[in-house]
Amino acid sequence: MKIDVLTLFPEMFSGVFNDSILKRAQERGAVQLNTVNFRDFSTNKHKKVDDYPYGGGAGMLLAPQPIFDAVESVCQNTMSKPRIILMCPQGERFTQAKAEELAKEEHLIFICGHYEGFDERIREHLVTDELSLGDYVLTGGELAAMVMTDAVVRLLPDVLGKQESHENDSFSTGLLEFPQYTRPVDFRGMTVPSVLTSGNHKEIEKWRHEQSLYRTYTRRPDLLENRELTEAEKTIIETFKKE
Repeated sequence: MKIDVLTLFPEMFSGVFNDSILKRAQERGAVQLNTVNFRDFSTNKHKKVDDYPYGGGAGMLLAPQPIFDAVESVCQNTMSKPRIILMCPQGERFTQAKAEELAKEEHLIFICGHYEGFDERIREHLVTDELSLGDYVLTGGELAAMVMTDAVVRLLPDVLGKQESHENDSFSTGLLEFPQYTRPVDFRGMTVPSVLTSGNHKEIEKWRHEQSLYRTYTRRPDLLENRELTEAEKTIIETFKKE
């Protein structure tokens, strides 16, 4: 996969892209991460990338020319059609399902904005997706692009040590992840549930699934509204309601 990030602050990405899982993914050849300062593509003699909005109003808007030219530049040697993603608080909320969808692509381009917003022609004629981290506004799109890049790259083949490392993550199954424990069995009188040390894998899987349901029911019941529950799961949830 190739990921290009268009930003006015490429230096913000150096630490994130060169540590931990993202660094390892690049070393393994799973992903190529690039930052592009779209100010470099401005044809304005002062290298301005923003201007006043027509009709008046507060703030400045990012102009279309530098961003269009920057996208066209990074697409010059690309055979596949990229997903061009605008970081925008008005966009679709980013989810694990969206990360899994994007992880199947060959080329992603994230556009990070600043100032008051974007010229509407960028939305209408350039981007394929508008994504938001949540119902709040950030100073710019850089932090959102970092989060989304991390969420996508960790799903690529051979990036994590085991495939199961992300398959059981919260939201990957539609449920929150079950509780987990490690050694020692007894820590200051707080003990690991006996089922986990029983060696009975069938019972362990059953316990984990029940705990995922319970954690989702108590913390994020909204997730259950969109899940097609089995009869067994409905029965388990009914027991929670009686407790």
